[in-house]
Order: sequence, then structure tokens, then C-alpha cells
Amino acid sequence: MHRKTVLFVTNDLEPDPICRHVLAELDVQVSVASLAGYRDSLSAVHPDLVIADLGRDMARELPRMESDLFESGQVALLVIVEPDMLPELRLPVRTSSDFIIRHASNEEHAIRIRNLIWPGEESTSADLVHIDSLTVNLATYQVSIAGEPIDLTYLEYALFSFLVTHPGRTYSRDVLLQRVWGFDYYGGSRTVDVHVRRIRAKLGPEYAQRLETVRGVGYLWSA
Repeated sequence: MHRKTVLFVTNDLEPDPICRHVLAELDVQVSVASLAGYRDSLSAVHPDLVIADLGRDMARELPRMESDLFESGQVALLVIVEPDMLPELRLPVRTSSDFIIRHASNEEHAIRIRNLIWPGEESTSADLVHIDSLTVNLATYQVSIAGEPIDLTYLEYALFSFLVTHPGRTYSRDVLLQRVWGFDYYGGSRTVDVHVRRIRAKLGPEYAQRLETVRGVGYLWSA
């Protein structure tokens, strides 16, 4: 599954603290680059979104950045703007873009970032299930541990997310087949066991033990 990637371009290599906090709450991979070296990062990272904190260089650098992003393909742009520089702001027209005033609220940051990364299917806090360092993103069908994506197949994800969103309840193999595979599935119920073993192996020992086997019944996720 493709995990969204954000490239933060700033003059001093220190991302805006509010924006940095919001990005940490979203299921994205973040890289940081200087204004001087961002072209190399653009080629290496292939971001879905560039966040540009250009300060007083905004008016001069933004047209050049628009050209670079347009040539790179479907890359969106979010510009952090000082309040007194709004009269100088000219957003790009050839790439999806938006702006945010410095020191805007966390909520506004999150909304604008989501609109650019997941247009029409934005993740919200209700879409994210957090269990210690484990995150299940119900909007983007992704699972990560400590920010590192777990490579689950679609059926592994569907089975895992179903159990995680129904913690403490035991489900038989037949019920799981109906809920995850669908009523038209005619394979044996042991296919559930195979998928559970694969999920446990990918989660690692800390979280694998929470995916419990209830002998003679089925499986449950221990919250």
C-alpha cells in the first residue's frame, strides 16, 4: 500500500512547530529539505505534498517551485505565509495548492493538509485507531508501528482492522469469513488461520500476542 509522503521545505531546516505536530498525528512519512537542496529531495522522495515555509523569499521562490512541482507530476503544495505577506501571495495555478497563515490552529493545519493529500477522502481523527505505537488508518487502509508502515495484503488488513475495531469480542472462523471474505466465499475456514499467522508475523511479538486464539471458538483482539 502506498503511504503518503510529505516534503517540508524550509530555509533553516526547522519545520514550523505547529505543522510538525500536526504531521506527527497523520499517517504520513515526512522528509525535510532546505530551499537550496529541495530539488534533489524532490527527485529522491517523490512526495505527494510539499509544504513550503519560505519566509521572506516566498514571492521570489514560489514561481520557480511551481515549475518544479508541475514537472514532477501530481505533487500538491501548501505554503506557510506570514500575515503581512498576504498581499504578495500568488498561488500556483498549474498544481493543486493552498496556503495557511503562520500560527494558525492545529485543526486548520490538519484540514488543509488532508484536503491536499486525500482530496475527497480525507482522514479524520475518527479514522485513526491508536494502540500505543500502533496506528490503523481506516481511511487509507494502512497500518503502521512507530511510524513504520506494515505491509499487509488487502485481506490481511481487512481481517486485522475488523478485529481491532471490535476489541474484546471473540469471533468464530465462519463469522470472520462472512464479515471479511463475504458470503460468496466457498473456501475452507482454515484460510482464516493462515491469514492470522501472517498478520502476527508482520506485527512482531509485542502486538502479535494481542491477536489471541480462543481455543475451539476463533479469534479476538485484546485491547
